[in-house]
Amino acid sequence: MFDGHYPRLFRYLDRLSGDPDIAADVAQDAFVRLYQRGSFPDAPGAWLVSVAMNLFRNIQSAKSRRLRLLTPHRVERTLADPPPSPDAAVEDDETRRRVRVAIDRLPERERRMLLMQAEGYSYHEIATALDVREASMGTTLTRARREFRLRYEEVWNAPR
Repeated sequence: MFDGHYPRLFRYLDRLSGDPDIAADVAQDAFVRLYQRGSFPDAPGAWLVSVAMNLFRNIQSAKSRRLRLLTPHRVERTLADPPPSPDAAVEDDETRRRVRVAIDRLPERERRMLLMQAEGYSYHEIATALDVREASMGTTLTRARREFRLRYEEVWNAPR
């Protein structure tokens, strides 16, 4: 079960969070919850991603609360990016940044839908995890992709 679902769940959470450490922790916690549950759900992939999204939401809420409590000076030190490596591919970094900005500008449901689809989750799994009608997934995903393209073009055409 772990080998079949962990890689995809991790990649989804990594794309959602932008932080591989958080993604690994949340994915692992979701499997711990599955173990503690004592039995397999009908759709384990959808169940795992639903639990992982709730865990991730809890982490984001706690992080927001902590940041509000920090002084501006501490926030700057806490959120400062490490210096870029000399070997970093500038073009790839710029593309990743633009994609991340465009994805972050999407409404939460559309962002999660697109990231789950990119990781190969089925319409059924996405619909179950996000509590959306499966029959409307094709149309909803088409709209989400269109919205992403618009956001990406806004970022691409923005002054650098």
